[in-house]
Amino acid sequence: MRLDARKRNLLLIMPATVWLLVFAVAPVVLLFAMSFWTSSIFGTTPDLTLDNYRVILEDPIYFRVLLQTLRISVTVTALSLLISYPMAYFLATRPPAVKGTYLVLLFLPFWSSYVVRTFVWLPMLGRTGLVNAVLLHLGIISEPLDWLLYTEGTTHVALVYVYTLFMVLPIYLSLDRIDPKLIEAAADLGAGPFRTFRRVVLPLSMPGVLSGCIMVFLLACGAYVTPQLVGGTGGIMFGNVIAPQYTVTNNWALGAALSVVLIVVVTLCLVLFGRKVRLNDVFIGG
Repeated sequence: MRLDARKRNLLLIMPATVWLLVFAVAPVVLLFAMSFWTSSIFGTTPDLTLDNYRVILEDPIYFRVLLQTLRISVTVTALSLLISYPMAYFLATRPPAVKGTYLVLLFLPFWSSYVVRTFVWLPMLGRTGLVNAVLLHLGIISEPLDWLLYTEGTTHVALVYVYTLFMVLPIYLSLDRIDPKLIEAAADLGAGPFRTFRRVVLPLSMPGVLSGCIMVFLLACGAYVTPQLVGGTGGIMFGNVIAPQYTVTNNWALGAALSVVLIVVVTLCLVLFGRKVRLNDVFIGG
């Protein structure tokens, strides 16, 4: 009987296991193997070499862009948290009758394509865009501002916008699970609104905060479309260095090595973060 239960459990987990092996593990293994291959004008061949990693170590531009990517990702995560927490708190404290309406309004912009939502910033921040037109009309400026677009600041703004939902939802779910009786008990014990938030609400919502921060950080580290469209030369990220190796120079081996470097660095960041916070507890709400 026990053997039958084991077979049944194996059959249940088999589809998910095969899916993960084929679409998650196998591509990473292939990417790692390809990073040691050789690329030439004739294509990529499985001739083992360390030249790809040697190129990365010898050219300082890769290190600078990697640091810029991590810096932008951390800043975008912090800004997303500052914007998302009040939004999530507002949603969690709405009456049940209108909460669904507010959630639909939150999701509404994200029903359109990610690329479309990024392109929106071009007519808004360009020389002939909405912001410049309003400032010129009000007489605040005498000529259009060029630095509103194709800068690192634009990359920050656009990434915060496109990834806000991934920060709001985990925080909202954590806040929505808080028993209102705990807040009432804190008030009965003489705690003011700020102390109640600091001692009750914020600690109980930390799993949502941390999971949102991790998701936004990971998404920002791998960003490609947003910095490509609005970042210009000053707001490029590591993904913008990796992509041309596959689409322009046809140097797949170097692209794989750059991808492995990014994966390793991001994994190390998560490991360091996990030494302070148990990631398992973050994602299961422990």
